[in-house]
Amino acid sequence: MILLSNWDLAIASLLVILLATLSWHFRLGLTQRILVAAARTAVQLSLIGLVLKTLFAQTHPLWVGLMALFMLAVAAREIGGRQQRRFTGVWNIGLGSLAMFLSSFSVIILVLNVVVRPDPWYSPQYAIPLLGMMLGNTLTGISLSMDRLTQTAWQQRHAIESRLTLGQSWKEAISDVQADAARAGLTPIINAMAVAGLVSLPGMMTGQILAGADPLEAVKYQILIMFMISAGTGLGTFGAVWLGARRLFDERQRLRLDRLTTP
Repeated sequence: MILLSNWDLAIASLLVILLATLSWHFRLGLTQRILVAAARTAVQLSLIGLVLKTLFAQTHPLWVGLMALFMLAVAAREIGGRQQRRFTGVWNIGLGSLAMFLSSFSVIILVLNVVVRPDPWYSPQYAIPLLGMMLGNTLTGISLSMDRLTQTAWQQRHAIESRLTLGQSWKEAISDVQADAARAGLTPIINAMAVAGLVSLPGMMTGQILAGADPLEAVKYQILIMFMISAGTGLGTFGAVWLGARRLFDERQRLRLDRLTTP
C-alpha cells in the first residue's frame, strides 16, 4: 500500500479550490459551501481516523456500541433535516431513526454472525465500516422516501380525503402515495447495483484493491456489501414509509396534515 503524505493531500485539495473558483466565476453562490464542506470532510475524517485507531486497539463491545449509536443519531438528524415538510415534534427524527435502527442493525448483526464471522463478532474493524456504509445508504433511501411521502400526501390531500369519504381505509387511500415514495427510496440503490463493475467501481472494492488485496477477493466483499446495503435500504425504506403514512392519519382514520410543518 502506497502511503500518502500531508503534502500529497495538500496537492489534492487544489482540485477543490479549483471547483470553488469556478463556482465563484460563474456566480453560482456555492463557493463558501464548497470550501466549508471540504474543510469539514478533512477534519471529520481525521477525527474519525483517530477514534477508530483507538477503538481498534481496545475492541470493547461497550465502545463499539456507543460508536454505533452515535452514528445512528447523526444519520437520524440528517434524515430529519432533509425533509421539506417534516413531521412535528419528536416524530421528525423518531420515524427515520426507528426504521434505520431496525433495518440496519438487524442486517449488520446477521452479516457479522453468519457471513463474515470475525472473532469477536463485534470486532470494530468489521462492524464499524460495514455499519457506516449501511447507514449512509439507508439514510439516502429513507430521506428520499419520506420526503416524497409527505410532499405527495400534501399535494394529493383532496384526492386522499375523497377516498376516505367514499369509505376507503387509510391504507387504501394512501396506497399509491406509499408505493411512489418507496419507489423513490429504492431507486438509488437499484441504480448502483445495476451499474456496479460496468460504470463504477464501488468504494470498498476500490479501497481494497488500492491496499493490495486480490481483486477477486475484493469483488466478493463488494458483492456482499451491495446485497447487504440493498436489503437494509429496502427494509428501512418500507418501514419508514409505513410508519410515516400511519402517522398522517389519526385513530378515526382522518388525514392529519397538521402533523407536518410547512416548508
